[in-house]
Amino acid sequence: IIRPVFTARPKATVTIQPADPVFTGETVTLTCDIGSGDDWYYEWFKDSKSLGEAQQRKEYTISKVAASHGGVYTCKGRQSTEPRYSETSNAVTLTVSERPKPAVSIQPDDQVFRGEAVTLRCDIQGGGVSNWQYSWFKAGSSTAVSYKQQYSISSVTASDGGTYTCRGAVRGTSRYSHTSEAVTLTVSERPKPAVSIQPDDQVFSGETVTLTCDIQGGGVSNWQYSWFKDGSSTAVSYKQQYSISSVTASDGGTYTCRGTERGTSRYSHTSDAVTLTVSEKPKPELTSSHKGAALIGNPVVLYCKLDQSAGWRFYWSKHTQSPENETKTETHSYTISSVSVSDGGQYWCRAGRGTPVYYTHYSDALWINVTGTTRSDSLTVSPSRAQHFSADSLSLSCEGQSDSTGWRVRRYTHSEKVSDCSSGLGSVTGSTCSISSLSTSHTGVYWCESESGESSNPVSITVTNGSVILDSPVHPVTEGDPLTLRCLYRDPKPSNLTAEFYKDGSLLQTQTTGEMTIRTVSKSDEGLYHCKHPEKGESPQSWISVTGASFSVFSLLSSLMAVSPYLLVTIVLGVKCYRAQARPDEENKQ
Repeated sequence: IIRPVFTARPKATVTIQPADPVFTGETVTLTCDIGSGDDWYYEWFKDSKSLGEAQQRKEYTISKVAASHGGVYTCKGRQSTEPRYSETSNAVTLTVSERPKPAVSIQPDDQVFRGEAVTLRCDIQGGGVSNWQYSWFKAGSSTAVSYKQQYSISSVTASDGGTYTCRGAVRGTSRYSHTSEAVTLTVSERPKPAVSIQPDDQVFSGETVTLTCDIQGGGVSNWQYSWFKDGSSTAVSYKQQYSISSVTASDGGTYTCRGTERGTSRYSHTSDAVTLTVSEKPKPELTSSHKGAALIGNPVVLYCKLDQSAGWRFYWSKHTQSPENETKTETHSYTISSVSVSDGGQYWCRAGRGTPVYYTHYSDALWINVTGTTRSDSLTVSPSRAQHFSADSLSLSCEGQSDSTGWRVRRYTHSEKVSDCSSGLGSVTGSTCSISSLSTSHTGVYWCESESGESSNPVSITVTNGSVILDSPVHPVTEGDPLTLRCLYRDPKPSNLTAEFYKDGSLLQTQTTGEMTIRTVSKSDEGLYHCKHPEKGESPQSWISVTGASFSVFSLLSSLMAVSPYLLVTIVLGVKCYRAQARPDEENKQ
């Protein structure tokens, strides 16, 4: 009896390269290994269904794997000899995942200050991979700057700023994740706050004070502010503006501020210290431009002196006024342009600033005495106009005085001194001063003065090197009279005489004849006048006064203010000094 020989049926084994899982788009190869003999025909199954196209191939390759290729794979072999079939292989699962893309985060922020610590973190979710090798790249370089999941810089500098990306590689393979989106790290200088104090760093008890902390730069808009006093580590306020509604001496001291970005630990530099000084409520000193009695018609200027004058307005009152009717000025002076008897009396001043207004104490009272003595008003000027060309001649005469004996022409100009004709101004004949060749240094105020100290009303003379002057009266115009103004020209005279006439800077008229006439002068016509020619240019300004409208030295000097503010100030000071020097001589003659 011949007994058959039975050979054990071999078992197929399936392997997958690359190792499971795989990313979409990769090439995947499944290998069916039976191990005995090479004359096998192979059959592949996915999810227990035959893959007909894969018959007779030991390797089943998918060139661009997609999610639809995922599943359970098996294989078995068939041959012509016994055993004719292998056993079916063990089942292997092919998992197809999307290639993951890293997410990058920066702590504490993507905008940091120089010297701060920064950490960039690369997180890769999905893909079924747990053994990533991380790589960090900075724009402009192909070499990785770090191979750790967290890239830390302990103290950033400006050179660390830039654009960063990260990528993951499966350890031991050449398989990669996508590259992350780029993130930009901005490194700025740590900003330093600037502190300001309103109304001033020297304030008075009871005032409202506001300290403001201003932080520019650094790329931060959500600061949390902290105020510190006298070096204390405990903040006195956490607002950008630290207000003290009614300061006391205890609020004085040095203050600093600092900013911290809300929600982070980032902070600015500390500001420079500012010192707040709190003094007792001040009391101004009230003085007058006149010593002794003031003449009727003269100007009187009151001065409210306050050492610390930043931001103050000044308030003036008289014994006939109630406090709510105080006169307010922006400057520390108050002018009575033409004193009358009713202006005599007792005056006070005080200052105020801020909102609500903080007031100083009232000054001591000052008495203004007014005397009825008046001045003569006749100084004859030839040519009789207020403006003159340089190199022209001019005659000024006191001969028209009721008693011309002992009268002389005096002036005050840029020289800052009171002088008369005999001191080099011109030639003297009796009470007449003749100037043969004018220069701009002759611009000033002129008047007649007697040996006894009596003086006429002053007049303003302006001398210009320009090509145009305004022919305007040197003395006040009587209300109701006509007034004609002309534009005069230095040779050669223009063929076109059309001129524009201005009052207080505003155009009044344009006249082809070069002159304009006001038929009936009124008080409202007082002001600063000048004319302008389209080719020759414009004249200086001159003040035209109307009698009955408080003509005074003050209104005269207003014309000089337009020509030379410096001259106006020096005239006031010079006349005060001159009168002070003259007073002892007058007393000696009595």
